[in-house]
Amino acid sequence: MKKRILVVDDEPAITRMVKLNLERTKKYEVRTENQGSKAIEAARDFEPHLIFLDVMMPDMSGCDVAAELKKDPTLCNIKLVFMTAIVTKDETESMGSNIGGNEFLAKPVKTDELIATIERVLVV
Repeated sequence: MKKRILVVDDEPAITRMVKLNLERTKKYEVRTENQGSKAIEAARDFEPHLIFLDVMMPDMSGCDVAAELKKDPTLCNIKLVFMTAIVTKDETESMGSNIGGNEFLAKPVKTDELIATIERVLVV
């Protein structure tokens, strides 16, 4: 069974690239959303195993989306991985790349980093 991944980022070029690269592996079914405010509905419809969530979006921040997901009993157990361009990879390594129990990746993120993160986070 393919793992379902939801990618939420306000930059369509990023969501397209992540979707394309993950789907090439044939291991994942990927859906994208470019508005934080629509991410909750997308999560309800798609029922992802994991959400890659941009931290800074104009309409609703990734932190606000995460808070809404955690409030909903049907969505609260979805694994979250935050992505941001506001810190460097070196800074995320010094912070332990883990914030509030969620993974944290600095953009730009390479496909092999995304896949390694998915495999690490979704280990059952």
